[in-house]
Amino acid sequence: MPPRPNRTAADPGAAVLREFAPAKINLYLHVLGRRADGYHSLESLVSFADIGDDLALEPGAVPALTLDGPMAAALSADEDNLVLKAARLFAEAFPGAATGQFHLTKNLPVASGIGGGSSDAAAALRLLARANRIALAKPRLMALARALGADVPVCLEAKPCIMRGIGHDLEPVLMGEAMPAVLINPGVAVETRAVFGALALQPGEDFTPLRPPESASGDPALRILAAMRNDLEAPAMAVTEAIGQALDALRAVPGCRFARMSGSGATCFGLFETLAEAQDAADSIQMSHPHWWVRPCRINLPF
Repeated sequence: MPPRPNRTAADPGAAVLREFAPAKINLYLHVLGRRADGYHSLESLVSFADIGDDLALEPGAVPALTLDGPMAAALSADEDNLVLKAARLFAEAFPGAATGQFHLTKNLPVASGIGGGSSDAAAALRLLARANRIALAKPRLMALARALGADVPVCLEAKPCIMRGIGHDLEPVLMGEAMPAVLINPGVAVETRAVFGALALQPGEDFTPLRPPESASGDPALRILAAMRNDLEAPAMAVTEAIGQALDALRAVPGCRFARMSGSGATCFGLFETLAEAQDAADSIQMSHPHWWVRPCRINLPF
């Protein structure tokens, strides 16, 4: 993930600790099948963008949460919020540990396929670990991440990984170049359960890809991506046609070299050669679709 000066490296001795919770991007996502227990077995190459939410912690004895930011209205600061769930599980796993007052600036859309809630929960665990001088590599911390959700473990260190199984088996990959990109969410929250329901796999059933790989020329990284798929893209488009509209908008702007949906949707990403092209594309799409969430950024490609 590209460096973010003054936002990811708060002074551990300061009264308020801060962490950046980056958007998680599924560069590809292959469904292998549905397990006998009902969970789906996946393989996904995950990277992170240089945009995301911001989380602060003022250490104290009682966990609490306040919210602000452009997407805060879609969340509530109640006990079901993943930040507070992370704090409760942390306090149970490490008796006597400090928790405290969290403040979340919510910049990412909710239920959007870019792991906003999972990244927030992972940032909360990182903050609590720093406040209590606990190493991120501690097995109990990873166990907490797994208990919080399938995407939280990969967000804990927020580095490119291949996720396997139900998301808990992680294989780190080398950091590559940061490629300019545009993220688009058409303002539709997509329920992951509905997308997997549209996939319609029965327990114990293997998955047959619904579409062949795309074609790409030029950059070797794009050729690698084009040879892969997001197997949730077609069922997600069946749930909401806005995803297809977002992909069409990306592919129509000058300079877009590759576009795909992330996760279970509805956020889609497009890759560009230069930041200027990405900014121009974002401006153009935002002008045509003023109610969409559109952001230029950079995404690390791990090859």
